[in-house]
Amino acid sequence: MEPFKTLTSTFVSIPVNDIDTDQLIPARFLKVTDKAGLGDNLFYDWRYDQNGHPKPEFILNQPKAKSAKILVGGDNFGCGSSREHAPWALMGYGFRAVISTSFADIFRNNSLKNGLLPVIVDEDTLSELHELAERDPDATLKIDLSAQTLQLPGGKTVEFPIDTFSKTCMLQGIDQLGYLLKHESEIEKYEKNHPPRVNTKQAIV
Repeated sequence: MEPFKTLTSTFVSIPVNDIDTDQLIPARFLKVTDKAGLGDNLFYDWRYDQNGHPKPEFILNQPKAKSAKILVGGDNFGCGSSREHAPWALMGYGFRAVISTSFADIFRNNSLKNGLLPVIVDEDTLSELHELAERDPDATLKIDLSAQTLQLPGGKTVEFPIDTFSKTCMLQGIDQLGYLLKHESEIEKYEKNHPPRVNTKQAIV
């Protein structure tokens, strides 16, 4: 997993509330176990017509979206069924962060475990971002994970929450297993100093 420290990038705005995981990656694409190519199927039913041809009016099919690493969605982003493929598809397209006023818990947890940063902002800031996308498609945002801040053009800075464990993992570019492995020597030391407990029931027998 690639470490996430600071990110400065243009962004894509999709001002739709309750974007669920089936809209992010339709169920028919869940049979795969390999992440490769999932980015091509992100928002498939919004992005392609019935013949599989890209809809030129959809934002992800426009040239300005290709270099964007930040997606700004509506409220309650990632709701619906649990599927790790949703953050896989977002990252496969090229996104490293998603901004919303709230995220479904399972989607948020899956994202953090895979290196996709969910950034929670207030309603006014989210509206400002959607308006900015309309006004200036080339505008850039800066996300500083260490400081837990999002900076808008003009200098406005807002803080966002993240738990300490997830923040540490993302800064170091490791998942939960990677975090444990980094403490392997301390674990071994603990195990040597704390022998296995005796099963009292077996001892009595």
